[in-house]
Amino acid sequence: MKPILICIMLLGLFPGTDLLFAQNLKPEAIIAKSIDFYGGDKFNPSDISFVFRSKKYEIHLNEGLYEYKRIFTEDGEQIKDVLNNDGFTRFVDGDESYLAKLRSGSYSSSVNSVVYFALLPYRLKDEAVISQYLGKSSVKGKSYYKIKVTFSENSGGEDFEDVFVYWFDTKDYSMDYLAYSYLETKGPGLRFRKAYNLQTVNGLTFQDYENYKANPLKFKVENLDELFNENKLELLSKIELKQIKVK
Repeated sequence: MKPILICIMLLGLFPGTDLLFAQNLKPEAIIAKSIDFYGGDKFNPSDISFVFRSKKYEIHLNEGLYEYKRIFTEDGEQIKDVLNNDGFTRFVDGDESYLAKLRSGSYSSSVNSVVYFALLPYRLKDEAVISQYLGKSSVKGKSYYKIKVTFSENSGGEDFEDVFVYWFDTKDYSMDYLAYSYLETKGPGLRFRKAYNLQTVNGLTFQDYENYKANPLKFKVENLDELFNENKLELLSKIELKQIKVK
Protein backbone atom coordinates (compact mmCIF):
# COMPACT_ATOMS: atom_id res chain seq x y z
CA MET A 1 0.00 0.00 0.00
CA LYS A 2 1.31 3.44 -0.92
CA PRO A 3 2.48 5.66 1.98
CA ILE A 4 0.17 8.55 1.02
CA LEU A 5 -2.85 6.20 1.08
CA ILE A 6 -1.86 4.94 4.52
CA CYS A 7 -1.64 8.54 5.74
CA ILE A 8 -5.12 9.32 4.42
CA MET A 9 -6.53 6.20 6.09
CA LEU A 10 -4.96 7.17 9.42
CA LEU A 11 -6.50 10.63 9.19
CA GLY A 12 -9.88 8.99 8.74
CA LEU A 13 -9.39 6.66 11.70
CA PHE A 14 -8.65 9.54 14.10
CA PRO A 15 -11.28 12.33 13.78
CA GLY A 16 -9.30 14.64 16.08
CA THR A 17 -6.36 14.62 13.68
CA ASP A 18 -6.16 17.58 11.30
CA LEU A 19 -3.92 18.90 8.58
CA LEU A 20 -1.18 19.71 11.08
CA PHE A 21 -0.45 15.98 11.18
CA ALA A 22 0.43 16.03 7.51
CA GLN A 23 2.32 19.31 7.87
CA ASN A 24 4.60 17.91 10.60
CA LEU A 25 3.31 20.50 13.07
CA LYS A 26 4.73 23.52 11.29
CA PRO A 27 4.66 26.47 13.72
CA GLU A 28 3.15 28.76 11.06
CA ALA A 29 0.15 26.42 10.75
CA ILE A 30 -0.39 26.33 14.53
CA ILE A 31 -0.17 30.12 14.76
CA ALA A 32 -2.64 30.52 11.87
CA LYS A 33 -5.16 28.28 13.62
CA SER A 34 -4.75 30.26 16.85
CA ILE A 35 -5.31 33.54 15.02
CA ASP A 36 -8.53 32.06 13.62
CA PHE A 37 -9.61 31.20 17.18
CA TYR A 38 -9.28 34.86 18.19
CA GLY A 39 -10.99 36.37 15.14
CA GLY A 40 -8.75 35.80 12.14
CA ASP A 41 -9.20 38.21 9.25
CA LYS A 42 -11.64 40.32 11.28
CA PHE A 43 -8.63 41.99 12.90
CA ASN A 44 -7.73 43.77 9.68
CA PRO A 45 -9.28 46.17 8.86
CA SER A 46 -10.65 47.15 12.26
CA ASP A 47 -10.88 49.93 14.82
CA ILE A 48 -10.22 48.79 18.40
CA SER A 49 -10.18 50.76 21.63
CA PHE A 50 -9.70 49.84 25.29
CA VAL A 51 -8.53 51.27 28.60
CA PHE A 52 -5.36 49.90 30.19
CA ARG A 53 -4.15 51.26 33.53
CA SER A 54 -6.25 54.44 33.25
CA LYS A 55 -4.99 55.22 29.74
CA LYS A 56 -7.13 54.90 26.62
CA TYR A 57 -5.69 53.15 23.59
CA GLU A 58 -7.08 53.38 20.07
CA ILE A 59 -5.91 51.03 17.31
CA HIS A 60 -6.65 51.52 13.63
CA LEU A 61 -5.65 48.73 11.24
CA ASN A 62 -6.19 48.97 7.49
CA GLU A 63 -4.18 46.43 5.50
CA GLY A 64 -0.59 47.73 5.59
CA LEU A 65 -1.51 50.96 7.37
CA TYR A 66 -1.74 51.30 11.15
CA GLU A 67 -2.17 53.99 13.76
CA TYR A 68 -1.97 53.55 17.52
CA LYS A 69 -3.07 56.26 19.94
CA ARG A 70 -2.60 56.55 23.70
CA ILE A 71 -4.63 59.23 25.45
CA PHE A 72 -4.35 60.23 29.11
CA THR A 73 -4.16 63.20 31.47
CA GLU A 74 -0.97 64.12 33.32
CA ASP A 75 -0.48 67.16 35.59
CA GLY A 76 -3.72 68.64 34.26
CA GLU A 77 -2.65 68.33 30.62
CA GLN A 78 -4.11 65.99 28.02
CA ILE A 79 -1.43 63.83 26.43
CA LYS A 80 -2.03 62.10 23.11
CA ASP A 81 0.67 59.82 21.73
CA VAL A 82 0.33 58.80 18.08
CA LEU A 83 2.36 55.99 16.49
CA ASN A 84 1.83 55.14 12.83
CA ASN A 85 3.66 54.22 9.64
CA ASP A 86 5.27 57.66 9.59
CA GLY A 87 6.66 57.51 13.13
CA PHE A 88 5.80 58.84 16.59
CA THR A 89 4.32 62.19 17.67
CA ARG A 90 3.21 63.44 21.08
CA PHE A 91 0.56 66.14 21.47
CA VAL A 92 0.07 68.13 24.68
CA ASP A 93 -3.32 69.85 24.91
CA GLY A 94 -3.59 69.56 21.14
CA ASP A 95 -0.17 71.00 20.29
CA GLU A 96 2.76 68.93 19.05
CA SER A 97 5.44 68.54 21.71
CA TYR A 98 8.94 69.00 20.32
CA LEU A 99 10.56 68.22 23.66
CA ALA A 100 8.99 64.75 23.46
CA LYS A 101 11.11 64.00 20.40
CA LEU A 102 14.05 63.50 22.74
CA ARG A 103 12.19 60.56 24.28
CA SER A 104 10.21 59.47 21.25
CA GLY A 105 11.95 56.08 21.20
CA SER A 106 10.89 55.30 24.76
CA TYR A 107 7.35 56.59 24.27
CA SER A 108 6.76 54.75 20.99
CA SER A 109 8.16 51.53 22.46
CA SER A 110 5.77 51.67 25.42
CA VAL A 111 2.76 52.29 23.15
CA ASN A 112 3.76 49.53 20.77
CA SER A 113 4.32 47.09 23.64
CA VAL A 114 0.78 47.47 25.01
CA VAL A 115 -0.71 47.12 21.52
CA TYR A 116 1.49 44.12 20.72
CA PHE A 117 0.24 42.11 23.69
CA ALA A 118 -3.37 43.23 23.22
CA LEU A 119 -3.35 41.98 19.61
CA LEU A 120 -1.75 38.60 20.27
CA PRO A 121 -1.70 36.17 18.60
CA TYR A 122 -2.62 38.27 15.54
CA ARG A 123 0.72 40.12 15.74
CA LEU A 124 2.51 36.83 15.12
CA LYS A 125 1.67 37.39 11.44
CA ASP A 126 4.28 40.17 11.30
CA GLU A 127 7.02 39.73 8.70
CA ALA A 128 9.74 40.01 11.36
CA VAL A 129 8.51 36.88 13.20
CA ILE A 130 10.75 33.79 13.10
CA SER A 131 8.94 30.80 14.64
CA GLN A 132 10.27 27.44 15.82
CA TYR A 133 8.27 24.44 17.03
CA LEU A 134 9.63 23.16 20.36
CA GLY A 135 7.34 20.14 20.73
CA LYS A 136 4.42 19.43 23.02
CA SER A 137 4.26 20.51 26.65
CA SER A 138 1.93 19.74 29.54
CA VAL A 139 0.90 22.75 31.61
CA LYS A 140 -1.34 22.16 34.60
CA GLY A 141 -2.49 18.87 33.11
CA LYS A 142 -3.35 20.14 29.61
CA SER A 143 -1.47 19.49 26.38
CA TYR A 144 0.02 22.39 24.41
CA TYR A 145 2.01 23.07 21.27
CA LYS A 146 5.08 25.02 22.35
CA ILE A 147 6.48 27.58 19.90
CA LYS A 148 9.49 29.85 20.22
CA VAL A 149 9.46 33.22 18.45
CA THR A 150 12.40 35.50 17.68
CA PHE A 151 12.58 38.48 15.33
CA SER A 152 14.66 39.47 12.34
CA GLU A 153 16.94 42.44 12.96
CA ASN A 154 15.90 44.30 9.80
CA SER A 155 12.19 44.61 10.58
CA GLY A 156 11.92 43.53 14.19
CA GLY A 157 12.22 46.99 15.73
CA GLU A 158 14.51 48.06 18.56
CA ASP A 159 13.42 45.07 20.66
CA PHE A 160 14.31 42.48 18.02
CA GLU A 161 16.52 40.64 20.56
CA ASP A 162 13.51 39.73 22.72
CA VAL A 163 12.63 36.03 22.79
CA PHE A 164 9.05 34.76 23.19
CA VAL A 165 7.57 31.33 23.84
CA TYR A 166 3.87 30.57 23.31
CA TRP A 167 1.74 27.65 24.44
CA PHE A 168 -1.23 26.81 22.16
CA ASP A 169 -3.97 24.40 23.27
CA THR A 170 -3.71 21.25 21.13
CA LYS A 171 -7.52 21.06 20.82
CA ASP A 172 -8.82 24.58 20.17
CA TYR A 173 -5.50 26.44 19.57
CA SER A 174 -6.18 29.10 22.21
CA MET A 175 -3.01 30.85 23.36
CA ASP A 176 -3.25 30.11 27.08
CA TYR A 177 0.30 30.97 28.14
CA LEU A 178 3.25 33.00 26.93
CA ALA A 179 6.70 33.87 28.22
CA TYR A 180 9.36 36.31 27.11
CA SER A 181 12.87 37.46 27.90
CA TYR A 182 13.99 41.03 27.28
CA LEU A 183 16.89 43.41 27.76
CA GLU A 184 16.74 46.88 29.29
CA THR A 185 19.35 49.35 30.45
CA LYS A 186 18.93 48.05 34.01
CA GLY A 187 19.45 44.45 32.91
CA PRO A 188 17.60 41.39 31.58
CA GLY A 189 14.06 40.43 32.50
CA LEU A 190 11.97 37.28 32.36
CA ARG A 191 8.16 37.06 32.38
CA PHE A 192 5.49 34.36 32.16
CA ARG A 193 1.81 35.10 31.55
CA LYS A 194 -1.31 33.04 32.10
CA ALA A 195 -4.39 34.05 30.12
CA TYR A 196 -7.83 34.41 31.71
CA ASN A 197 -11.10 36.32 31.27
CA LEU A 198 -11.52 35.85 27.51
CA GLN A 199 -13.82 38.52 26.04
CA THR A 200 -15.28 38.38 22.54
CA VAL A 201 -16.32 41.80 21.21
CA ASN A 202 -17.82 42.12 17.75
CA GLY A 203 -16.10 38.94 16.54
CA LEU A 204 -12.66 39.54 18.08
CA THR A 205 -11.48 37.77 21.24
CA PHE A 206 -9.21 39.42 23.80
CA GLN A 207 -7.85 38.15 27.10
CA ASP A 208 -6.32 39.35 30.34
CA TYR A 209 -3.18 37.92 31.91
CA GLU A 210 -1.65 37.05 35.24
CA ASN A 211 1.92 38.34 34.93
CA TYR A 212 4.64 36.31 36.67
CA LYS A 213 8.37 36.93 36.99
CA ALA A 214 11.44 34.72 37.31
CA ASN A 215 15.16 35.26 37.83
CA PRO A 216 16.69 35.72 34.34
CA LEU A 217 20.14 34.79 35.66
CA LYS A 218 18.94 31.35 36.81
CA PHE A 219 16.29 30.30 34.30
CA LYS A 220 15.62 30.25 30.56
CA VAL A 221 12.43 31.48 28.92
CA GLU A 222 11.86 28.06 27.31
CA ASN A 223 11.61 26.39 30.73
CA LEU A 224 9.18 28.68 32.53
CA ASP A 225 6.28 26.27 31.98
CA GLU A 226 8.10 23.77 34.20
CA LEU A 227 8.48 26.37 36.95
CA PHE A 228 4.82 27.33 36.62
CA ASN A 229 3.79 23.69 37.01
CA GLU A 230 5.83 23.58 40.21
CA ASN A 231 4.31 26.86 41.49
CA LYS A 232 7.76 28.46 41.59
CA LEU A 233 6.91 31.70 39.77
CA GLU A 234 6.10 34.94 41.58
CA LEU A 235 2.90 36.77 40.62
CA LEU A 236 3.94 40.33 39.76
CA SER A 237 0.81 41.99 38.37
CA LYS A 238 -2.31 41.57 36.28
CA ILE A 239 -2.73 42.78 32.71
CA GLU A 240 -6.37 43.80 32.25
CA LEU A 241 -8.07 45.46 29.28
CA LYS A 242 -11.23 47.37 30.13
CA GLN A 243 -14.01 48.99 28.09
CA ILE A 244 -13.08 47.11 24.91
CA LYS A 245 -14.79 48.33 21.74
CA VAL A 246 -14.43 46.99 18.18
CA LYS A 247 -15.69 48.40 14.88
